[in-house]
Amino acid sequence: MKKGILIALLSVVILSCKKEKPTEIIVIGTQHKPVPNFNADILFDILEDVQPDFILHESDSSHYTADFKFKKEPKENEGIASLKYQKKYPEVAFRPHEFEGRNQYRINKGMRPTDKLTFRLLDSLNKADLLTKTESEILNTYRDHLNPLIEIASKSAEYFNNEKADSLCEIRQFYQYKMIPKITNTREEFANHFHTKPNGEKISYRDGYQLWADFWDLRNQTMAKNILKTAEQNQGKRLVVLTGFMHRYYIRKELKRLIEGKNIVLKEFYQK
Repeated sequence: MKKGILIALLSVVILSCKKEKPTEIIVIGTQHKPVPNFNADILFDILEDVQPDFILHESDSSHYTADFKFKKEPKENEGIASLKYQKKYPEVAFRPHEFEGRNQYRINKGMRPTDKLTFRLLDSLNKADLLTKTESEILNTYRDHLNPLIEIASKSAEYFNNEKADSLCEIRQFYQYKMIPKITNTREEFANHFHTKPNGEKISYRDGYQLWADFWDLRNQTMAKNILKTAEQNQGKRLVVLTGFMHRYYIRKELKRLIEGKNIVLKEFYQK
């Protein structure tokens, strides 16, 4: 009798010590518009291979109904592939992970269109040979770093979903959001050109671009927190995160920090 009780107690202890199945997060860097090497059908095949429980999209809650169905027929690769997958596997659930009200937020703050206006002025100054040597090198280096990204973006998804591609994206974005402000924050041209915000206030190209640069950090950090929240609410599930591949390095870096000590693992879609 005592032996039977002991065995039962040991069984309970062993079962309680068993670790719960980890939650899996798979961040897939995408291209929004269809191209020969990456389109909705290719993404659907990736999803079918991964078999996610949740698909998280680079959109906010305004794009979904209360039960997380798309309000409108999707037009980009991610939505088309996800909907096709959901029709075949109805149990999969969709969730947003984007910064809420992203586009209007940028417009209201004056980040847009000052981002484009700033580069237009930069290129004009550079063409007129008015930038210093250092300033010109910063701008040209930023431009040059686009070429290797164009090259990898023309290949299969594995080529823009790995550490090497992430590193290339990180360098390019570093120049866009950290180095370009070294020009715009010192040259008077960017303090003396203005854009009028929707509320009628004027904002300089300098201030608008700096807000734009700061928002890159805020946006990606917010997306990572939103992804983590969904992961923590769905223990043991497999989450696929779809995002433009230029965001992938930042989101993965943030997630690695946020999941430390948690029963959550980061994986690649081609990692079995």
